[in-house]
Amino acid sequence: MTATDTSVANHPAGIVSARRWWALVAVATAQLMIGLDLTIMNIALPSAQRDLGLSDAGRQWVITAFALAYGGLLLLGGRVSEAIGRKRTLLIGLAGFAIASAVGGAAVNTAMLLGARAGQGIFGALMTPSVLATLAATFPLPAERAKAFGIYGTVMGSSSGIGVLLGGVLTQYLDWRWCMFVNLPVAAIAAAVAAYAVRPAAPVHRRVDVAGALLATLGLMAVVYGFAKAATDGWGAAATIGSLVSGAVVLAAFVVVEARTSVPLLPLRVVLHRRRGGSYLAVLSLAIGMFAALFFLTFYLQDVRAWSPVKAGLAFLPLTVGLMVGVRAAAPLLVRASAVSLLPAGLLVIAGGLALLSFADVQSGYWPHIMPVFLLVGLGTGWVLVTANSTATQDAGPDTAVAGAMVMTSQQVGASSAPPC
Repeated sequence: MTATDTSVANHPAGIVSARRWWALVAVATAQLMIGLDLTIMNIALPSAQRDLGLSDAGRQWVITAFALAYGGLLLLGGRVSEAIGRKRTLLIGLAGFAIASAVGGAAVNTAMLLGARAGQGIFGALMTPSVLATLAATFPLPAERAKAFGIYGTVMGSSSGIGVLLGGVLTQYLDWRWCMFVNLPVAAIAAAVAAYAVRPAAPVHRRVDVAGALLATLGLMAVVYGFAKAATDGWGAAATIGSLVSGAVVLAAFVVVEARTSVPLLPLRVVLHRRRGGSYLAVLSLAIGMFAALFFLTFYLQDVRAWSPVKAGLAFLPLTVGLMVGVRAAAPLLVRASAVSLLPAGLLVIAGGLALLSFADVQSGYWPHIMPVFLLVGLGTGWVLVTANSTATQDAGPDTAVAGAMVMTSQQVGASSAPPC
């Protein structure tokens, strides 16, 4: 061991610095698990429906229960992360997510499965803000920050495609229940590495914005629920309109409360900041287009083209390839180009992929028509995600956790509002 190595090993700050890439492994693995669960059950749904006797509405709620809890509680999760410390929050979230997954895998009826999916959403909402806060605090230097967020963006963005593929393999060769059980070893690995490598942060003691927490949670849940009802009942249904209108009213009240309280759940300066606000809008737009395409292609390949779950999952691999290319291309530019110039470019690439998808029909071939869609959507998604996550949490100070939570809130609201296929 050299003198420099000895100095690093004997100095507390040096230990943290030496372990920072292991911290990245921990938080990326945690977010990968959450990302997988956004899509891993899609291909498993037909099998789960037959096994548990789910109705068509119940089948839809297997996806919606997760999205509702996760999207509605992310902002509150950001403040919890600050209040008890990001490392402790991450470990609690991982443990809770694993328990909920075990319950879901052992489900014997609809209520048990839906409750487990909601539990996954709750603990996922607890984890995500601490993941982004840990990244922002661990990698403050621009060059390393760009590299770390590039790796994180690759993991986060590719999780959707990996989830579909993994769901197909597990469902076809094992059982749909393994789409839930697979989270147990992943959570255990992430927790062990996090306990070793993630630096604890002192809790931020502040008065709890109870009114803001209630309004944000209820408003976001109403909006997510409204978009979910649109997928099953249509946009003109009373439940759809009522949920969306009530959600908008509650969120408007939330903005009024946040503007007047001294210690807001979501300081309006976070959203009104030009770079951060632009990042949230970009992620919202990305999610609407990307998740609409993913849901459409999932059912198109299985129901229209009659592909097996594994074959349909393999068809999504170009999405992951495109995403990795997008991340690798955008990450180096973060240190010398502005988000204002980077974000529109990525969104235009996604729009190009969606435009190409609009020409697909029953006779469309995979290689000339479908594969390019996956590549373009993946490329644009990787480009936007790495830029938005880095920009939203950069120089956010004490608001880092909630600023990061807003990225995922934007993505979740956008995913739930994707046009139903």
